[in-house]
Order: sequence, then structure tokens, then C-alpha cells
Amino acid sequence: MKRTLFTALLGAGLIAGAAAMAAEEWGIDGEKKARFKAKVVDIACELTGDCPANCGAGKRQLGLLTGEGKLILVAKNQDIFAGGVEDLLPFCGKEITADGLMITTPHMPLFALQFKKPEPDGKWSRANWWGKNWSKANGGKKSGQWFKSDARVLKELKARGVFGIPGLKPPKE
Repeated sequence: MKRTLFTALLGAGLIAGAAAMAAEEWGIDGEKKARFKAKVVDIACELTGDCPANCGAGKRQLGLLTGEGKLILVAKNQDIFAGGVEDLLPFCGKEITADGLMITTPHMPLFALQFKKPEPDGKWSRANWWGKNWSKANGGKKSGQWFKSDARVLKELKARGVFGIPGLKPPKE
């Protein structure tokens, strides 16, 4: 009897834990936790009618179009200095439930995707596919501070310097 009760409670806890997956606050001015259903779309396609196959195959900014017709820019995912395209591209043209932070500023609202779930009954996954893909492409290096060892970033730093202006150097202390 005790074992059956324990198993039932453990199962209920695991189910509740999966359903409770929710955005973490980052302390950004104007942030609010948000969860909503929306269709994954190519932003440029929605705005201009220029609509290449598969939402631009990862070369265009993706967003979320709500049932009310609101177009939401997905500015980033969980990875440091990375966008949400790799997390959203597999769901191009499909509905997902997005969970993250809606950041509202006087200039433009944007969304930081933290979790996503395909509809109608997919499983939740963390929005960190960019980092996973980067790690695979870079011999298994950890993606936590990927920008410190990324060949593209290092090439730009060498060409343009840390301030983005060739020859400009930080002051010596």
C-alpha cells in the first residue's frame, strides 16, 4: 500500500513538475513572464510578402504570430548572445506554446524565449538549441561562453578590435 501511494505521488509530482515549467525572471526593466500559443513565422515574410521556403532556412529572423494577429519578435533564447531561430525553425508554420519573458520598452516590445512546446500535445523543451548545435559543430566545447572561442567572433575581434573600431584600444591602467 505504501509503495503504491509513493509511486502515485511520485508520478503526480513528475507530471506537475513538467506542467509547471515556466520562465525565469532575469531582472530586465519592463520584463513580465508570458506564456501563449502562436504560429512560428518568418518576420520579413509577414511584413513584406517575401516568403522563402522553410522560413528562410535559418537565415531570417523568426517570430510568433498570435491568434489575435499580433506579431511578436523573438529576440533571443536561453543561450548567451544567441537568438531564437534555431529553437523555432523546426516549427516553421506550426503552432507552439511559447514561454518566456515579454520585455516591453518605449521603443519596441520583444520576447525572450525560454521554453517551447509544439501544439497540440508536444513536450516542453528548453530554448537552448543554438548552444547545443554550436557545441556539436565545435568539437563538443561547452557553449556557456561560446563567444570566447568562436572562430567567427575571434576573426572579427582581430579585424576590428574589441570596440569594433580598428586600432582603438582600451586605456592602460
